[in-house]
Amino acid sequence: MNFQDKKFPEGFLWGGATAANQLEGAYLEGGKGLNTPDVLPGGKVRLKVLKDPGFDFELNLDKYTYPNHEAIDFYHRYKEDIALFAEMGFKAFRLSISWSRIFPNGNESTPNEEGLAFYDRVFDELHKYNIEPVVTISHYELPVHLVKEYGGWRNRELVVFFERYVTAIFNRYKDKVKYWMTFNEINSSLHMPILGLGFAIQKEEDHYQPTFQAYHHQFVASAKAVQLCHEMIPDAQIGCMIVYLPTYSVDSNPENVLYALKEEQLFNYFCGDVQVRGEYPAFINRYWKEHKIELEIQEGDLELIKENTVDYISISYYMSRTEKKDKTPEEVGHGNILGGIKNSFLKASEWGWEIDPIGLQISLNQLYDRYQKPIFVVENGFGAYDKVEEDGSINDEYRIDYLREHIKAMGEAIQDGVELMGYTSWGCIDLVSASTGEMSKRYGYIYVDKHDDGSGTLERKKKKSFFWYQNVIATNGEHL
Repeated sequence: MNFQDKKFPEGFLWGGATAANQLEGAYLEGGKGLNTPDVLPGGKVRLKVLKDPGFDFELNLDKYTYPNHEAIDFYHRYKEDIALFAEMGFKAFRLSISWSRIFPNGNESTPNEEGLAFYDRVFDELHKYNIEPVVTISHYELPVHLVKEYGGWRNRELVVFFERYVTAIFNRYKDKVKYWMTFNEINSSLHMPILGLGFAIQKEEDHYQPTFQAYHHQFVASAKAVQLCHEMIPDAQIGCMIVYLPTYSVDSNPENVLYALKEEQLFNYFCGDVQVRGEYPAFINRYWKEHKIELEIQEGDLELIKENTVDYISISYYMSRTEKKDKTPEEVGHGNILGGIKNSFLKASEWGWEIDPIGLQISLNQLYDRYQKPIFVVENGFGAYDKVEEDGSINDEYRIDYLREHIKAMGEAIQDGVELMGYTSWGCIDLVSASTGEMSKRYGYIYVDKHDDGSGTLERKKKKSFFWYQNVIATNGEHL
């Protein structure tokens, strides 16, 4: 049997993925309040801020630039952009709702009508072209008021505020959205809590306790969202979302194999086990004991989590991870999300992200073997510098090569028996990088004339990959 013996299933959800804070702009329009990405500076200084224990979540317009404030102005240009997605043939478009557009401070008793109406218009425009919205409820953003006044997800009260937010959007969009996800890349907060949990770690000895307590609050909130979705929109599906990095041992030394296993358990499976299986995994008990973590768990929490597991698993996949128990600084792969060891068998992008399409097939097999739930690849893409030629063309063959090999890997996983729902590649239109605030790290099929210094006309241009992906979708993945 070869790759073409098994086609992508009928109804496969081909499309692209974005996040509100990285493309909408209009950061104070329509009654929107400040959220955490609004106060993260642009440029490589952002990575320092994300690890800064003293970060105060304040704007400093004299010192920093804030590319998220305008982003690519999807707020005003969504009709133009959605028409381009439709021209490519999108079956689905993954986007997120900005919590601070719906509840500007996060804790109001009634939602902001202007914010609700904006997403009504976006969803209506998508449906005009028969594109299914795939909506992330919380994508690396939190109203700043909840950070400053409550301490982010450290505080149990955020469960109440999140439930109010979820109830409002489910009630408003129950006839418009069939696919939901709770927290974007929830497991990434183990390393960067500012993005997902809304707080900076104040001192090293406090790292583990507040992070895992905040995780428990998010697991309870996620379970409540699942419960509400099943009650309010019984025909809809709601999933979790994790960033998945298959973890290889650098060699067959049992010590390195065991080390890689434990790293993979904690990062890849801890959050998934709670949200998919409905209970904390056995391996986490030893970890908590060794790091002196004691969770405050209220009566009924564990039952709520157990009874409200997700319908599907969505993942982002960009790279694999290679590990060694005792590694030197020279061995570390600094470009990769979690470091690890440089893998001599793999090439890397201009940002040092190692390219491993077979790792996607491995990931899908591992996840399906563990959970037997449908899987949705909702992020995968290639960040690169794109050059606009004199004739206006953008020949991004490197992006096509990357995506082609990863789509082939998904096809192989389907042959392996994996139940795959869809594929929404990341940054289908150029947008602001979450980790560095750069525009120059481009992922899209559509080029946006916006640059790191803030200059640009915001004009949209079709790259070569636009027409390639258009054909992939038209042939349901047969012509790559």
